[in-house]
Amino acid sequence: MPDPTALASVVVDRITSDVVVLHVSGELDTTSSSELNGPLDSHVVEANRAVVVDLAGVKFLGSAGLEALVLGQQRASRAGVDFIVVAAARAALRPIEATGLDSVFTIVRSVDEAVERYTASK
Repeated sequence: MPDPTALASVVVDRITSDVVVLHVSGELDTTSSSELNGPLDSHVVEANRAVVVDLAGVKFLGSAGLEALVLGQQRASRAGVDFIVVAAARAALRPIEATGLDSVFTIVRSVDEAVERYTASK
């Protein structure tokens, strides 16, 4: 259960045995980015084929939140795990685009679009 006093929270949803969605909500900044770091450390591992980070519930994405995403992407690259970012709302997409990270991340507009990549062939 997420901490109700935290500025950000992450709910983990395992779609298949090797595809995980991290639903992020709230404000990802210096004081709360650790809420995302922990689940990224736990789930961006070789045993998973893909990790989808759903930013639909994010109200603010600061530099520390962006750093957590970059570190997650780097970890995924080293582990051979697909790292997909769901960002359609301005609060999440604008900082990603403004920093040029839209050329680093694989960005889709919905969790369904991301998950379809891994369940359509089953």
